[in-house]
Amino acid sequence: MYKILIVEDDPKIAELLKSYIEKYGNEAIIVGDFQNVLNAFQHVQPHIVLMDINLPSFDGFYWCRQIRTVSTCPVIFLSARSGEMDQVYAIENGGDDYLTKPFHYEVVMAKIRSQLRRVYGDYAVATAERVIEKAGLTLYPERMELHLNSKSVELTKKEMILTETLLKKFEKLVSRESILEKLWDDYAYVDDNALSVNVTRLRKKLAELGIADALETVRGTGYRLIGIWEQEGKQ
Repeated sequence: MYKILIVEDDPKIAELLKSYIEKYGNEAIIVGDFQNVLNAFQHVQPHIVLMDINLPSFDGFYWCRQIRTVSTCPVIFLSARSGEMDQVYAIENGGDDYLTKPFHYEVVMAKIRSQLRRVYGDYAVATAERVIEKAGLTLYPERMELHLNSKSVELTKKEMILTETLLKKFEKLVSRESILEKLWDDYAYVDDNALSVNVTRLRKKLAELGIADALETVRGTGYRLIGIWEQEGKQ
């Protein structure tokens, strides 16, 4: 059973989509709060998102960009806009496919099945999952998960990149400039506080694993990840 998240502000269309999806044995979840679409996405962890473009407050392009900061989950745009540039803009904002309203629901299901085969099924590229492990602290970059012993935490994309950068230089100093370059393409225009915010967030995730003091700040220079959990295990 696959989970499909429906982000559609027309209740009638949303319910019809839900009905068709569940008819074929999958689970459909309709977003009700259009101010917190990303929160709903992270809570549901769907396999596919059906995303309307015209939404209250923020449009579907915005929410697709937000989803892309934490996931590569397929996003299929739904829209009454039929212009070529709208479709181009949808793809450029992280979408995987585009359907113009009014649409046949069987076509929607065919598009969903196509994405499921491409990403999770017969057509999915068979590649070995990357695993980065240092002293028992294990990062799964594609899953964006960090594990230590029996505990695990989910990471955002930037938290994952930061963790990977620090793990690859385990217990060695990593300069702020080096980290900024990994996190942002054009870091010259990034507020200096942005890195500190991401470091603080990662520290909170490490604290959930029981190693709050593992990420050390070297004042004015950079950061390093210290294997304090190793030392604690030897005591």
